[in-house]
Amino acid sequence: MKSSITQIERRFDISSSVAGLIDGSFEIGNLLVIVFVSYFGSKLHRPKLIGIGCVIMGTGSLLTALPHFFMGHYRYSKEYNVNLPSNSTSRLPICSTNQNLLFNRSSPETVGNGCVKESGSNMWIYVLMGNMLRGIGETPIAPLGISYIDDFAKEGHSSFYIGSLNAIGMLGPVAGFLMASLIARLYVDIGFVDLSSIRITPKDSRWVGAWWLGFLVAGTLSLIASIPFFFLPKSLNKQEKGRKDSISSHTSKTKEASKLSAKLINHEQHITENVTGFYQSLKNILTNPLYITYLSMSLLYFSSFAGALTYIFKYVEQQYGQSIADANFWIGIITIPTISFGLFIGGYIIKKFKLSLWGIAKLSFSCFLLSFLCQLNNLFLTCETKSVAGLTLTYNGKNPVTSHINVSLSYCNMDCNCDESQWEPVCGENGITYVSPCLAGCTSSGTNPKSKVFYNCHCVDMADFPNRNNSVRLGECPRKDHCKKKFYLFLVVQVMGSLISSLGSTPAFMLVFKNVKPELKSLAVGFHSLTIRSLGGILSPIYFGALIDRTCLKWSIDNCGKQGTCRIYDSKLYGNYYISLSLSLKSGALVLFCIFLCLTKKKHQGKDTKSENGKRVNEENLEPLNNNGHFVSSTAGDGETHI
Repeated sequence: MKSSITQIERRFDISSSVAGLIDGSFEIGNLLVIVFVSYFGSKLHRPKLIGIGCVIMGTGSLLTALPHFFMGHYRYSKEYNVNLPSNSTSRLPICSTNQNLLFNRSSPETVGNGCVKESGSNMWIYVLMGNMLRGIGETPIAPLGISYIDDFAKEGHSSFYIGSLNAIGMLGPVAGFLMASLIARLYVDIGFVDLSSIRITPKDSRWVGAWWLGFLVAGTLSLIASIPFFFLPKSLNKQEKGRKDSISSHTSKTKEASKLSAKLINHEQHITENVTGFYQSLKNILTNPLYITYLSMSLLYFSSFAGALTYIFKYVEQQYGQSIADANFWIGIITIPTISFGLFIGGYIIKKFKLSLWGIAKLSFSCFLLSFLCQLNNLFLTCETKSVAGLTLTYNGKNPVTSHINVSLSYCNMDCNCDESQWEPVCGENGITYVSPCLAGCTSSGTNPKSKVFYNCHCVDMADFPNRNNSVRLGECPRKDHCKKKFYLFLVVQVMGSLISSLGSTPAFMLVFKNVKPELKSLAVGFHSLTIRSLGGILSPIYFGALIDRTCLKWSIDNCGKQGTCRIYDSKLYGNYYISLSLSLKSGALVLFCIFLCLTKKKHQGKDTKSENGKRVNEENLEPLNNNGHFVSSTAGDGETHI
């Protein structure tokens, strides 16, 4: 979903804030059932619940892709008609003073007479529902799967199994990003339209790749993966010595039925006691200053991570002129393996040096501080906003404009009767992008129906750049070489920041376990996960998207005059808003981390920094599962929060 969100935004003609809501719907679905899974999961048939979760995930993925098959072909331009044969002579509108019809879509007459609601304009709701189903299906998989392993593995072996599982699991995001990069190069309606009639390329801001194909593949694999889980037993035979005592040995079905009946009889008597105990336990963790400080810090840090990750692909596209396919490739092939390596090294450092609570806190803070300082460099790696006549420059290309709204026409295109809402960018040989051939004042084009060159462009002629033909080519002007160099520096900063931050992620989560009473550990982890998922995972993509929308220079406009998706952004302003918001959230997290360190030092003042309660801290003290494996979904999810 992260790698496809920009293309979904374009395909359904929605704003970034709405796209952020779609992205956050996964967390909404997760929250709907997380309490049920946490409480009842270990009491029911865990493998079957995991299998059901896989089926629901697969169904959600297929539902997400379904709108593609019911909403008609994608129209990237008002002039593009998928029904035209490939040898059609239809061409883009050019400057013509003989046209009697003005194409201004905002006129009341045009809106009243020509308003035809686009097919499938509200079908993004099905994508949201499908993503919510994916969130519901994902909930039981990690916590119940890890607890199943932890309960039935030999003593001391569960860490190895779970570590291996997590290591192999990191291959999933890498494969996902690489597949997303591949399908982003395929046109959205591949197999349904004549590709020779498509005149845009993957670097065009209107390009939509085959986003639906990835969800079909993921949904099918999820359904296939569910099959083995339905054949696993509820509990494994524990004949080997040293197995954990949490699961009883095989008993007869009659005995199991009698035990179940006894539990049902006594269950009603313990309801009041359990509810009272729950509220008392919740009160204990919410009045724990160390826990609340850490929770607030985690929320800010996760909000920064989730919001930035959602729009990083669009950022790379708008800032550095890279296609969505290339952005997916670079982020997937470089960042994810770096994060995996950092998580491994962070865990190794704790084991090797047997760090105490104070040592873990210092290590985590140092990593987050260095990562923050590293990512500050992104503020200096933004590129200048593109020169676009009618948006950043006057139409004659000579003077900058104070506002991109309602820029006055120049006498080079005043009599051309152009549709100002159109977005069909062309690049002049003067390095200036024009909104359309008509607004560039072009009066002729090649005879080829797919002609990408337009001639006799009067607005180009007025820009004091001598050119015999005064021609423009279809497509935006490419970024300059110095901007491409900044892109490579941006990748280096991403790798360094991700590595350093992930080094502190494993130690950071250990702090949850070491600052609450042992019997409250599971509740603390569950409440921690609930908070950051609801306030961070759901809200951050929405307000990140809303802020990004404020930097838009050109919105798409449908036949009814309704605003759709953004075609081009003020890249300088986009970079400043996007990076500043992310760094602001992280700086707030670092301030809270400083407070956390002070509280931790005060609590443990007078104790040996290498000991806790007079005993040296070892790996077992830091083991997060510790018979609470069924709450590991929070652990797994939060491991990502600090990346």
